[in-house]
Amino acid sequence: MPAVTSGKILVTGASGFIAVHVVQQLLEKGFSVRGTVRSQDKGEYLQKLFSKYGDKFEYVIVEDIEKDNAFDEAVKGVDGVEHTASPFHFNAEDPKELVGPAVQGTVGVLKSIKKNAPSVKRVVVTSSVASILEPREQDVWTEKDWNQFSIDEVNEKGKDASPQHKYRASKSLAERAAWKFVEDEKPAFDLATVNPPLVLGPIIHQVSKLDSLNTSIAQFYDLITGKKQDGLDAFAGNAVDVRDVATTHVLALTSEQASGERFISASERGKFSWQDAADALHDAFPDDEYVKANVPVGKLGVGKQIAGQVHSSAKAQKELGQKFTEQEKTFVDTYKSLRERQKEWGL
Repeated sequence: MPAVTSGKILVTGASGFIAVHVVQQLLEKGFSVRGTVRSQDKGEYLQKLFSKYGDKFEYVIVEDIEKDNAFDEAVKGVDGVEHTASPFHFNAEDPKELVGPAVQGTVGVLKSIKKNAPSVKRVVVTSSVASILEPREQDVWTEKDWNQFSIDEVNEKGKDASPQHKYRASKSLAERAAWKFVEDEKPAFDLATVNPPLVLGPIIHQVSKLDSLNTSIAQFYDLITGKKQDGLDAFAGNAVDVRDVATTHVLALTSEQASGERFISASERGKFSWQDAADALHDAFPDDEYVKANVPVGKLGVGKQIAGQVHSSAKAQKELGQKFTEQEKTFVDTYKSLRERQKEWGL
């Protein structure tokens, strides 16, 4: 299936942390973008944010992505779809609260496209390394791996499954459902997925108060406000810059070779510890009184020696030609962005 290199792109969940960067990069490349949002307030924020692009950006309201035919109108007349809408939090008691929106939202948009948008050539779905990783020893994880463990755990334990496995099962089931839809329904469009780990980087989406911070950035905020003090030198997972995740989404849409493929979007080093982030901030801002007063010093340099698994982005680097941001720059830019937001929040 040929790639999408021009025209109008639908971005679902357009007010989200990753999605706003996807919208911005698409607009920069000359695409027109239609974003779905849950409320007029969120839509107007985006309209103002992207005002310099004039009528190249528009929004439509989709209040509930789980409803049947929720995207029927939104998909009409577009050439490609970036489906980013899905919950990322660990607050659900019942796994259905996460699995429902993730699976129904994904399958729902694919059904709407097949029914109402014959012009769509490719759909890119935001998945996660949560649909790849299992709790076992493995040095390097790639797109060939699938997380079945979390699905089994949720099926077996239901509400008693851990919050992490509820979330991971939702992502794994949603991505599997997307691939199964394409296999069974054989639509006119093809599919690619993007699978990031912990996403950090500058915030450009609407965050009107501290409590509205998305989960990954909230973890970083705990570091820069001194709440995160213990275990800085422990393996914290893998990280990626939000701007890089957005680039992977755009490349997956515009590259012919992305058809039918999954792509892990992760920094080249991949693994990190919170000590690495603390070191980067103290190094970049040696005279910053806020950093000196709040960001823990820990044990300088020990983060570089951590053992841990790598979520490999080698495939995106090789097949899409993508280059990834150094972790230190991501940490610094996340800090700058949060300090700006603190002023808006009056903190």
